[in-house]
Amino acid sequence: MHPIENWREGDQISDIYLCKGKVNAKTKAGKTYYSLTLQDRTGTGDGKVWDLSSGVDHFEAMQYIKVEGEVVRYQNNNQLNIRRVRVARSGEYDPADYVPVSPYPISDMFDELLGYIRSINHPKLRALLESFFVNDADFAREFKAHSAAKTVHHGFSGGLLQHTLRVTQLCDFYCTKYPLLNRDLLLTGAICHDIGKVKELSSFPENDYTDAGQLLGHIVIGCQMVAARCDEIPAFPEVTKNELCHLILSHHGQFEFGSPKKPALMEALALSFADDTDAKLELFGETITNNPSNGWLGMQKFLDSNIRRTETK
Repeated sequence: MHPIENWREGDQISDIYLCKGKVNAKTKAGKTYYSLTLQDRTGTGDGKVWDLSSGVDHFEAMQYIKVEGEVVRYQNNNQLNIRRVRVARSGEYDPADYVPVSPYPISDMFDELLGYIRSINHPKLRALLESFFVNDADFAREFKAHSAAKTVHHGFSGGLLQHTLRVTQLCDFYCTKYPLLNRDLLLTGAICHDIGKVKELSSFPENDYTDAGQLLGHIVIGCQMVAARCDEIPAFPEVTKNELCHLILSHHGQFEFGSPKKPALMEALALSFADDTDAKLELFGETITNNPSNGWLGMQKFLDSNIRRTETK
């Protein structure tokens, strides 16, 4: 097998991948070609079928396909120029090999998250978290398997759990340096801030936006989920519910980043910083890992900067 993360310029590839996306496009000269997004458990890669005249059988997105081609470099990224392609036959592949997975053990991360839940002193906030992560087996299973994004960062199975744990760890650290922070509220907000992504994005292998995800987005969905669960807990304080919902609604920090509210609580500001830190550092790390070049890696639009890896030894 040729894992996508190991593609190098000049590699001759003959392997099976999940066709995550297929677009019929045209060159400037008006010639039709296919632009593909290929996926295996190590990530996604760009594929192009320039010549549709021979060796190219019919296939559609979300099918497993056998491809033959050569890896080239285009705009500082690997691209597979495909000469031949056909639908893979039953028995030629294992679907489990085509779901990208967090590099960290899922069970270990979830156990650590449960440890943070047990450390919450506020009885109603702890009951809220337990209602999701301890008492709701279906939710817990979905949360552990879900991604945190379609493509930008943590776009792999276990990505939502990994991101949530990192944000919680950062928020817990903030509490040791800024004693005015309400730790119980902040950590509950950290654990719940992206909870809506279990409904915003479909499960693997699709990992695509659902209808609710397109119409509402994970911030609104998450607020609705948490508010509804708070209402099921007897005598849950209204002010605590509103403060927690505010943390969820404002965790992107700015209106232009999708938050319907800007942080108005110290805990909300801390959560927005932690979320932004983990998202951007993970994105930077994934960009470096997926690019073998030792020089400048080009413009990363989500970081709004031309980036490169550190060379200092």
